[in-house]
Amino acid sequence: MEFQIFSGNVSELNTDCLVVTLDQSNTLSTSAKAVDEASNGFLSARVTDGDISGSAGKTLLLPGVSGVAARRVLLAGGSPTLSVFEAGKIASSVGSTVAKIEGSVAVDFSALFSESLPQEWWAEQLVLAIHAAQYRFTATKPAKEESKQASTLIWIGDDITNALNVADAKGLGTSYCKDLGNMPPNICTPAYLAAEAEALSKEAGFTCKVYDEADMEAMGAGAFYSVSKGSTEPGKVIIMEYKGAGDAQPHMIVGKGITFDTGGISLKPGAKMDEMKYDMCGAASVLGTMKTIAAIKPAVNIVAIITSAENMPAGNASKPGDVVTSLAGLTIEILNTDAEGRLVLCDALTLGIRDYKPATCVDVATLTGACMAALGKVNSGLFTTDEDLAGELLAAGQTSGDRVWRLPLEEDYKSGLDSNFADMANIGGPLAGATTAACFLSRFTEDTRWAHVDIAGPAWDGAGMTKGSTGRPVPLLTTYLLNKAV
Repeated sequence: MEFQIFSGNVSELNTDCLVVTLDQSNTLSTSAKAVDEASNGFLSARVTDGDISGSAGKTLLLPGVSGVAARRVLLAGGSPTLSVFEAGKIASSVGSTVAKIEGSVAVDFSALFSESLPQEWWAEQLVLAIHAAQYRFTATKPAKEESKQASTLIWIGDDITNALNVADAKGLGTSYCKDLGNMPPNICTPAYLAAEAEALSKEAGFTCKVYDEADMEAMGAGAFYSVSKGSTEPGKVIIMEYKGAGDAQPHMIVGKGITFDTGGISLKPGAKMDEMKYDMCGAASVLGTMKTIAAIKPAVNIVAIITSAENMPAGNASKPGDVVTSLAGLTIEILNTDAEGRLVLCDALTLGIRDYKPATCVDVATLTGACMAALGKVNSGLFTTDEDLAGELLAAGQTSGDRVWRLPLEEDYKSGLDSNFADMANIGGPLAGATTAACFLSRFTEDTRWAHVDIAGPAWDGAGMTKGSTGRPVPLLTTYLLNKAV
């Protein structure tokens, strides 16, 4: 998308659509008043006649307003005293409307700016909403015809071109994450993710290292191998490095990439098993984040790790009751083979922390149904004992609209993983499943500043014809990492 900045008389702006606002008391903004005057009171008449109110998210598209150069005028409700939720509704409704208007779109949200929601925030949310509305998955279902799309955004206000470009990069990374998540599992295998990482790294100038299943077995990553060995598709651990800050300690992100999860010997029910292709959305979000980083090139060092395998019920698959030895040397009793994500993650965490000594580490994973049951599809679950890191991720979630909610990670829960036959079991009891999963991972993070983000709820939408990857948590991760730039 191209961006332009405009600060003149909006009624004279030649554009395919002009967006202006009115507040909750139905008072027109300055730009809306200019349009109203140029059109001999046409906008105010629409308000008086009850065609639109100033409620957050209400819109009215008006074609061919006399006296106005714009070919369409979109009147949108809102005010500067909005909650983040209400403001998000406005950005989403405006973005979804203008995204399909061919040509240029000019937007004046200046009446909605506030100290807590400045114009940079509005610009980012609008650009992300436009990207979301324009997204189509075409890899296995090509579009029948070219869809009409807005190609230029004219921002009415200060010159915030940099913020607009950053938002556009986040949108591209989010769409890339969606493509990977939506890809059928017979195509999107661990080898496919490795090829994607290598191609992106070559294009962006990252370094990329791929450990295959045999490498991981040879180095003693028994937890990872216990999952990957049950599939004819060899597992991969993929490490991408971006260096934008000299010799500074890197910040590490780790994504779970189970490209299909049958549950293994602890087989899942058949209903909705097709959605288990989304069990690699953590990996997809790491790749989407690195695509955004490649476009922005911030002054920060990043190590991105993807730990990928299929979880299949083959004759050589792990069985409940097996005991395996992790790369960290800790033994694990596998009580449920469907708790495989933590097994591939623990060895990746050990490998990354050992070899790169990161300043911080954040892992993201579609890890537990328990987290989805607790938080639904609104918030991802955040687990950490590091108060500063928690604050940074919570703030990044609020700023990006890709929110997280902090859940407990306390010593009291760790006893649920006790085993008679190993250093720990891979599951706890029936209660607090999301927390005991985080407790399991915490044992492999040593003294590293670490957080776990469970994205089982927000990573995809499973409802009917809207089914598909959401691209989360790319906005969260990119915002967090950009805040780390020196």
